[in-house]
Amino acid sequence: MPEKTRICFVCLGNIVRSPLAENMFRSLVEEAGVGGRYEVASAGTSGWHLDEPPDARMRKVAAARGLTYTGRARRFIREDFNRFNLIVAMDSSNREDLLDLAPDAQARAKVRLLREFDPHGGPDVPVPDPYYGGIDGFEEVYQIVERSCRGLLEALKNGWKGEAGP
Repeated sequence: MPEKTRICFVCLGNIVRSPLAENMFRSLVEEAGVGGRYEVASAGTSGWHLDEPPDARMRKVAAARGLTYTGRARRFIREDFNRFNLIVAMDSSNREDLLDLAPDAQARAKVRLLREFDPHGGPDVPVPDPYYGGIDGFEEVYQIVERSCRGLLEALKNGWKGEAGP
């Protein structure tokens, strides 16, 4: 049996975008019958929300679409580069924080942006942070994360291993 692909989704505080992506991706792989091939987690680049649950507004938007989840915020640490094969940042600021923390070029090569896998995204397009806005921003982020996670799963199912370009 092949080794599991271990993926960590990363945003700033680990309470909105990255826990949504973690749970969205987990749901998609279970739905596709390939859950046993993946280990999925999430983390934040800051310690602002350590041990807090995911944002209630994001959970409400997700639950309205059938995705219910819990969890607690944690901070991404240098040792996580050894644990995960793929580290997926939500925006360029998160990506830069991860690249600064990476111990070497091999670790830096694991860092990608989620919207690289979004058919409406691109290599430098962020998942916007809806934290300070209204519910419409959370709705938009849900749609972006769902599209992007579907694209990531499709790329992985088609044999993508993290090389340049999905």
